[in-house]
Amino acid sequence: MRTSRFLLLAVLMMAVPASLFAQFGVSITIAPPALPIYTQPMIPSAGYMWTPGYWGNGDEGYFWVPGTWVEPPEAGLLWTPGYWGWGGDAFAWNEGYWGAQVGFYGGVNYGFGYGGVGYGGGYWNNGGFYYNTSVNNVGGVQITNVYNKTVINETTVNHVSYNGGSGGITARPTAAEETAMHGQHTPATAMQTQHVHAASTNHALLASVNQGRPAIAATAKPGEFSGSGVVAAKEAGAPYKATESKTTEKAAANKTAEDKATENKAAENKAAATRTTENKAAADKASENKATENKAAENKAAATRTTENKAAATKAAKPMARPTADSSKPTATQKPASHPATTAHAQPAPRQPAASRPEAAPHAQPASHPVTTAHAQPAPPPAKEAAKPEEKPRQ
Repeated sequence: MRTSRFLLLAVLMMAVPASLFAQFGVSITIAPPALPIYTQPMIPSAGYMWTPGYWGNGDEGYFWVPGTWVEPPEAGLLWTPGYWGWGGDAFAWNEGYWGAQVGFYGGVNYGFGYGGVGYGGGYWNNGGFYYNTSVNNVGGVQITNVYNKTVINETTVNHVSYNGGSGGITARPTAAEETAMHGQHTPATAMQTQHVHAASTNHALLASVNQGRPAIAATAKPGEFSGSGVVAAKEAGAPYKATESKTTEKAAANKTAEDKATENKAAENKAAATRTTENKAAADKASENKATENKAAENKAAATRTTENKAAATKAAKPMARPTADSSKPTATQKPASHPATTAHAQPAPRQPAASRPEAAPHAQPASHPVTTAHAQPAPPPAKEAAKPEEKPRQ
């Protein structure tokens, strides 16, 4: 995966316009380690130019890209190193490039002619490069175009490897550097890209492994990480902090995500508990209201029934009122009319058979009293019939 990543990066670098290379790269929230202290290996031969080492970043965190001698893509071009810059919320890697002038590289003091501003290691003249032997290790190599000039660093000498942010370098581009930044650029050569890839796959170059002091700090040629041309770092530029590794950063990010998830879960549980309490309170209140309403309805119904029963009982216990006096009442000489019987009216008494003695016919016997219902008054006796004439006995 890492190999594919760097191959893709190389393809993108070839496709992106040269003017954008100073701003192309990855971003990360952890600052890179300090630059290690090391010496420059001897130049392989005339025509090579120095490119300083720096901290790259991959899947496993920061790794060291050894400084090395490389051949420029064409005569007249100078190398502007890349640098890490703080962008307000993360560190972004600004890619290096080839150009007619050296541009801004964050004010980082990479050493060997790159003291933070410009380049003091040499210059081009009539198609040939002149080397300043005060900062370049030409050794016993036969090089015609050389000179010796002390390079004065105009910036604070330290080993900080990034610009901006907490503890970073505060340098800003000069007018000349601004012009160079917007000029025509040529990306890193294929040999440089392969060199970076080889460094990214070398476990010993991880900052988390070498603690900021890589065993391969510089090489004589790109990608050659063994042999007499390899130089080890003398010491780390500053005490290494384990939190600056990618693994630690990822663990911190995971912890932050876990904490966030825990907070969200706690908030959700609290909200759920609150909703449950509110729902239960609402249900209890509704139940109480319902019970109160039912109780009131029952009490009202019971009171209504009690009132009705009491009224019925009172009505049953009260005697029937007698009719009031009116014109229908009988006079003093009259007997009150009896209440009509519920059964048939009384029939007149049957006739008696003719007696043998000539006596006056006996008075009719009073009819029996008719059957009455409750509260019925006894019927008055029927009026006496007039005496019938005496009948002669039949022959």
